[in-house]
Amino acid sequence: MIIYESTKEQFVGDIVNELLIDRLYNSFQEKIGRTSKAEIRSWENSLQKMSNVMQDGDIPNDASVAIEFNIPNTSKRVDFLIAGNDGNQDHVVIVELKQWENVEKIATRDGIVKTFVGKANREMTHPSYQAWSYAALIEDFNENVQKQEIQLKPCAYLHNYRKVENDPLTDAHYEDHLEKAPVFTKGEIEKLRTFIKKFIKKGDQNQLLYQIENGRIHPSKSLQDALNSMLKGNEEFIMIDEQKVFFEEALHQAMDSVKTVAKQVMIVQGGPGTGKSVLAINLLVKLIDRGLVAMYVTKNAAPRNIYSIKLKGDFKKTHIDNLFKGSGSFTEVEENEFDVLIVDEAHRLNEKSGMFRNKGENQVKELIKGSKFTIFFIDENQKVTLSDIGSVDLIKHYAEQYKANIISCDLTSQFRCDGSDGYIAWLDDVLQIRNTANMHELGMDYDVRLFEDPNEMLAEIEKLNRRNNKSRVMAGYCWEWPKQNRQDVNYNDIAIPEHDFGISWNIENTWAIENSSVREAGCIHTAQGLEFDYVGVIIGDDMRYENGKIITDYTKRAKTDQSLKGIKKIAKENPEEAHALADPIIRNTYRTLMTRGQKGCFVFCTDSALQEYLIERLEKVTFYRKKRQETLYLVDEREGYGH
Repeated sequence: MIIYESTKEQFVGDIVNELLIDRLYNSFQEKIGRTSKAEIRSWENSLQKMSNVMQDGDIPNDASVAIEFNIPNTSKRVDFLIAGNDGNQDHVVIVELKQWENVEKIATRDGIVKTFVGKANREMTHPSYQAWSYAALIEDFNENVQKQEIQLKPCAYLHNYRKVENDPLTDAHYEDHLEKAPVFTKGEIEKLRTFIKKFIKKGDQNQLLYQIENGRIHPSKSLQDALNSMLKGNEEFIMIDEQKVFFEEALHQAMDSVKTVAKQVMIVQGGPGTGKSVLAINLLVKLIDRGLVAMYVTKNAAPRNIYSIKLKGDFKKTHIDNLFKGSGSFTEVEENEFDVLIVDEAHRLNEKSGMFRNKGENQVKELIKGSKFTIFFIDENQKVTLSDIGSVDLIKHYAEQYKANIISCDLTSQFRCDGSDGYIAWLDDVLQIRNTANMHELGMDYDVRLFEDPNEMLAEIEKLNRRNNKSRVMAGYCWEWPKQNRQDVNYNDIAIPEHDFGISWNIENTWAIENSSVREAGCIHTAQGLEFDYVGVIIGDDMRYENGKIITDYTKRAKTDQSLKGIKKIAKENPEEAHALADPIIRNTYRTLMTRGQKGCFVFCTDSALQEYLIERLEKVTFYRKKRQETLYLVDEREGYGH
């Protein structure tokens, strides 16, 4: 998706005639829906500088220009693109624009600098690394870029930055990144022009920006599919922005902890699809490569089972078992027994361990005790059982008890739900988890559909699954899982008689990767921690809609579900407390299931009122999007220019 597209000649004209900001604002409102003119004006200085750059007679007038291109499957956008031809080859020059005025070199990190942004000095990716990583992502995702052999040429332009002697921005420490994407600063406008003219000697005759914007997008890699290659040392995921910053910080702190024996605890918070698990596995690979004793720890067995199956054949079982551990494996750990423990889904940690929850003292405490450096990846809104005790406060409590240095970070980049932060905010508002400003906007082209017949939803999931075996049905745990029928795929654990619909719960641990499993339903315990292209979610009787509110009802949960074990006892003594404990768990369960899909989420509700409410909310998205487009069109007509 491109916010603004024109020729070089029109772009310069829009700047000169002071039309660009309004056009950007209108296009942004139409395509994304959440911005202000103040935010757009913050770009004005940078775009004026780019207009100065482009006012060179040797840059062809019919070269294409684009502003704010959204990188597929992410929430990141490229600042400025110029498309054309060098006489033999099509090129797109990618320019990352920065208003920075100073930079500090960080010798202990790869591709990281410190600069003043957001009213504070912060660690950021080096502009050359950022420009290169964005170009690499586009090349990875876009089929037209690969098939048409469109060459992407990244660079960065810091138009407010004055270089000094032995400048940190161009220090030899960043040489590899500068070679991939050169950086230009204040006073180097001719150098930037020369760089552009090297690749853009003729205009855009092949509609390169159209090809990039409309090119077929390769499905995002899933961690479960890429794991084998990653453990062999291959770079399967390009880390961008704060992912790269946190990776380098964690790597440095881990190595420092081993050298100094100073205990460190790092807490990384991030919502669904922010790349927590990818970051965790990348760290595991790099730390092992550096000779450290490191393990990946998670409470949820589902991803560990999938990882084990995926690695079978290339790695010995003992090696796999030593890399991936359950969170209950550390009850008798010695202090600092391991160099690094990487704890994914830390919100799922329990107090006690073992089948009967009678071992150990506290999993958070044991993990911190057992490692010189412990890193926790956590999203407190994904707690889905009463026994989930992992929280930022609890981690800090035990870190302080062991006199550990605490580093806190927040991941915000979105790599799931088509990169749409808007969908997550919309979903939270719809499920009444939290009030958000996003009541009527999904953000991008995330595919949300409501089905009035679960058979039709299953048929659509089966159809999509034929593409690449990455679509699955999931359900709230409102149907029993009888022992005598657990291996019988023909037994319909989930039955919805009024629609003549039936489906079994998933049979094997391989549900997420076996093609035949598309006709089985996963639950929160088998789906959390994994990702798919499309998911179909059946919302059961534990959630309904009454008097303008979403009501949760823990009494509708199946007896075989252990998520709310002990809730009946609590309810006898204090019904209000029982509801207060169960309510967020039920909402979080459906929020988690409804964010497993990278490209789309389909929903069927057993409660007709809830179904109607969700349909109404989705219709409002369409209505407000159409209304906004009509309004913007009228504004354009009144001001004398159209789309």
